Amino acid sequence: MLVQFNTKKVNIINLDGSKGNEIELPEFFSYPIRKDLIRRAFLSSLTKSIQPKGRDPMAGKRTTAESFGINLGLARVPRIHGSGEAALAPNTVGGRLAFPPTTEKIIAERINKKEMRRAIISALSATAIAEVVKSRGHRISNDAVLPIIVSNEILKINKTKDVEDFLEKIGLGNELERLHENIKIRAGKGKMRGRKYKVPRGPLFIIHESSSLIKAARNIPGVDVVLASEVSVIHLAPGGNPGRLTLYDEDSLKILKNRFSGELQ
Repeated sequence: MLVQFNTKKVNIINLDGSKGNEIELPEFFSYPIRKDLIRRAFLSSLTKSIQPKGRDPMAGKRTTAESFGINLGLARVPRIHGSGEAALAPNTVGGRLAFPPTTEKIIAERINKKEMRRAIISALSATAIAEVVKSRGHRISNDAVLPIIVSNEILKINKTKDVEDFLEKIGLGNELERLHENIKIRAGKGKMRGRKYKVPRGPLFIIHESSSLIKAARNIPGVDVVLASEVSVIHLAPGGNPGRLTLYDEDSLKILKNRFSGELQ
């Protein structure tokens, strides 16, 4: 999907929700949306976080079982003396696996650095198009102006309630309701493994430096805060789908512009 972003200037939103000075947007917001590239970069980042899995070389082999031999009317699988229980061989109770996982298996999907950088730029560009953001399920008003650029005063917030109040002031109250309404209990054994709830992805704050906002926002389900120097496709396009509702502070645009200036020439 190749969509061009045409608006060159937007107003900065102050902490009280009012509109401030106009700011000229960086060039990367006019980059075409490459869903194929974003998907590839997401899978590469995701697979790099997966821990290699392997079996103990002696798993299923710590037994005295051996075959009884032929001409007994029994299968020639190894059996434990005395009980006659089959063991050691694959497809037997307590036996070894035929083809167990190995740590040598290549899990991570490789991607070129230039592809990764362009995928991040494309994901950033997608945050500026209302149709793409709405297609992810975010609830924004029809007259919303994207991308949302907020004042650097946002970094002074140190309470979760203040973050919620700010989001409501800028017209994202429905988005907060969506986050609380759509928390679901996971089906299956994942409930017992530390991931009982499925939480939808909500707004993403991109800031230029670490601040108290990080702790203040983490208690809101689905809301994330990330530094502009560390933002990646994992943050901008959860599940490989671009268009996450994103809020930038004023100075974060300068960092992103310097970070990707060479890619846009």
